[in-house]
Amino acid sequence: MDKPKLKISFTLIAAIVGFMIAIQFQTVKKPVERDTRDIWQLREALLKEKELQSKLLMEIRPIDEKLAAYDSKRTQSKEQALRDTFQELKVEAGLTEVTGPGITLVIEPVMEDIQLGSPRAKTVSPDLLQRLRNELNMYEAKYTAIDGQRLINTSVIRDINNETKIDGHTIRDLPIEVKVVTDDINTAEKLYNRMKVSKSRDEFFTESLRLNISSPSPTITIPAYVNPIRVRYMEPVTEGGGS
Repeated sequence: MDKPKLKISFTLIAAIVGFMIAIQFQTVKKPVERDTRDIWQLREALLKEKELQSKLLMEIRPIDEKLAAYDSKRTQSKEQALRDTFQELKVEAGLTEVTGPGITLVIEPVMEDIQLGSPRAKTVSPDLLQRLRNELNMYEAKYTAIDGQRLINTSVIRDINNETKIDGHTIRDLPIEVKVVTDDINTAEKLYNRMKVSKSRDEFFTESLRLNISSPSPTITIPAYVNPIRVRYMEPVTEGGGS
């Protein structure tokens, strides 16, 4: 074999060997990550997945029952089925008064600060009310009213001309009541316990406000939403399926 061919062969062999060494180095440098959790951690993770699955099944079951009942009513009386569905939609949209188990929260000034010479808080900021609303929803609040104003999915809490407004309703003075209705008394008790140790109480206190939480009650009444609801991006369907 002449020298040029020998050099080419040697170069190819060196390149292949170098490539193999580089691959082996990368494999050693970045070993495959393994699950290092012990059996108790795995059991805890499995339990959380089962709880999530159970919760999803509980949410699906009433929907299936509602569909089955609707199909049954539709075969018997289409008019009655539409009336029942319309009433359910009004409840879900917040257009009816509701009564059920829940809790009442009262926002009031911190009297100790007033006695020490600090100015009395006259209202509550939109940010605080929005955070409270989000926390209540996170803890399974179903229906909520602030200062007698029903909150729905499209409700807006904002500052207009230095006044806190909820869908046009002005929060004029303290104290104000926040009423919450849940699915059942057990959920109301859980909500009560969570709100007793929530961050919202600390956030209100930093603004010289106190958030008092009443014990769960089996009958909390929340008024209907009274403002008009604007429907956008929907049109009535004409007979035959056309718009």
